Amino acid sequence: MKLADAKDVVEAVKTLEGARLPVLTPNLKGFEAAVAAGAKEIAVFASASESFSKANISVLLKKVLHVTMIYLMLQQSSPFLFAGMYLAWSGALLKVQLVHQKLHMLQLHDMGCIEISLGDTIGIGTPGTVIPMLEAVMEVVPVEKLAVHFHDTYGQSLPNILVSLQMGISVVDSSVAGLGGCPYAKGASGNVATEDVVYMLNGLGITTNVDMRKLLQTGDFICKYLDQVLAEGASKATDMAY
Repeated sequence: MKLADAKDVVEAVKTLEGARLPVLTPNLKGFEAAVAAGAKEIAVFASASESFSKANISVLLKKVLHVTMIYLMLQQSSPFLFAGMYLAWSGALLKVQLVHQKLHMLQLHDMGCIEISLGDTIGIGTPGTVIPMLEAVMEVVPVEKLAVHFHDTYGQSLPNILVSLQMGISVVDSSVAGLGGCPYAKGASGNVATEDVVYMLNGLGITTNVDMRKLLQTGDFICKYLDQVLAEGASKATDMAY
């Protein structure tokens, strides 16, 4: 991933009002650069899998947690650190994972992270695995500090988000037009499309204050600029009346 222009991006958006703009940093160098650029919220990420963490950011999980503590020490006050724990629903040994996830979440919570995101970056989770995972994590971390991050490789993002909402989660990650992906997981698609999430929430009677027509236009613009194909679902429904 090329991050050479990250400083310019932060400079361009840091004065926007009405939006939270957390900056994702993979290491201490990135953290220091983000703070220097004026970022108000910082996000770090770790993996529940040591091998994935090593491949994704060239750092083992134990080291990531150690660096997270360094981040907090550097802040001294006004905690604004977020943490993402990815690959939370990978593998078959769910009971073993539940124990590890609870320990990791408890560590991040005790470090002072103001929000902890549980992520399924390879998109293999289903409601049947999401529910017990969230139940386990909620035993050690308050639900108001949790978020979820689902990729749509197997088309399970929306049902996973729905059960997460029903369990009290109110923060959900998504990506316009379903852009993104996971370069270290073969066949993994991008994040769940924001258009699909907003459409579902509207159908549930939940107020999002998102202009669907503008959202669709944004996704169309970005995909044309990047020469990407729009994701299946609401993002392709440009003829829908909103």
